[in-house]
Amino acid sequence: MSTPSGAVWGRAEQQDFRSRVRGALLGGGLGDALGAGVATLTLDEIRAAHGVPGGAGGGGGVGDLVPAYGRRGAVTANTQLTLFTVDGLIRAQVRRDLGAWHPPTDVHRAHLRWAATQRDWGPDLRRKDNGWLAQEEWLYVRRDPTISCLTGFGDQVMGTLDQPKNPIAQDAGALVRSAPFGLLVGWEPQLVCQLALECAVQTHGSPGAFISAGAYAVIVHEIARGGTLEAGVERACVLIAPRTGHEPVTAALRQALDLVRQGVPGPEQIAALGDGRTAESALAVAVYCALVAEDVRQGLRLAVNHDGPSAATGTLCGSILGAMHGETALPPAWLAELEGRPTLLEIADDFAMEMTQGPALHSPDVTESGWLTRYPRG
Repeated sequence: MSTPSGAVWGRAEQQDFRSRVRGALLGGGLGDALGAGVATLTLDEIRAAHGVPGGAGGGGGVGDLVPAYGRRGAVTANTQLTLFTVDGLIRAQVRRDLGAWHPPTDVHRAHLRWAATQRDWGPDLRRKDNGWLAQEEWLYVRRDPTISCLTGFGDQVMGTLDQPKNPIAQDAGALVRSAPFGLLVGWEPQLVCQLALECAVQTHGSPGAFISAGAYAVIVHEIARGGTLEAGVERACVLIAPRTGHEPVTAALRQALDLVRQGVPGPEQIAALGDGRTAESALAVAVYCALVAEDVRQGLRLAVNHDGPSAATGTLCGSILGAMHGETALPPAWLAELEGRPTLLEIADDFAMEMTQGPALHSPDVTESGWLTRYPRG
């Protein structure tokens, strides 16, 4: 993989970038938490259990955080995996000091550390390569990861685009952890897409699944750079067009754009995009909900009130809206209850510092520092 060009950061640019990074990670977490309590319910069941007059799209449904896993604001494996994606991207930057530059490998190692959290009772203090994230005890719970993620990260072997792991896996398990790739705003979009694809095939080998991950990363990338969601979708369609098997993803994105002009947003429109059980339909639902959202709260409500996997579509939509509007646009009452908020904020700020001020944090000549303790090179 080629080395991306660096960027020159002024103070205003750094502040804007940090707000977008925080927004993307916290927004994804909020969407995940909002959808977690209803992820297994049909739309009729959601309305029966959580009907809200004048709720999402005027059709009722869940309009506030509801208990999941024994508490309000709990997140799923979607957020867990996203955290480790960020950890892997920071490690990749740090390892450049050694002349080692292969981000897919560093992200894969980070996801293997997530897999350990799904097996172990708690942090293993003997592992010096864990860094700080894998020491967070709240992550050592299983929150309904897809089988494809568990099996894909069940061994040390890396898949490739030519030989992907789990070649029939079609769900959104790789897609929901791919927003951080789009936050690499100093990279060219084609490199962002390539990295997302190479990391997705570690667990999801169906073209619709891993190409959706690449498209989503490009969409977030365009937004994080200050572009529009529509421009992000158009760029994604161009970049995935040469990929064999892109047609379902391209069609889903085009349908999401077309649906914006057809009627009042609501569950009926979302149903036309599919049930969200394939990666491309989950991506289409998230894009549509973000396009028609009057604000973050309404967009997330739309994204979780349907028959499909609400936590996945909520996560995807939340990261788009958060990257678009920044952290201050997120509903504060929901943020106050979000599980893992301190961890999300901490790694968001670390990512923003690494991407904007990396040379001040580490260098080839430094072998020990607080930053290298947090993100070991080994």
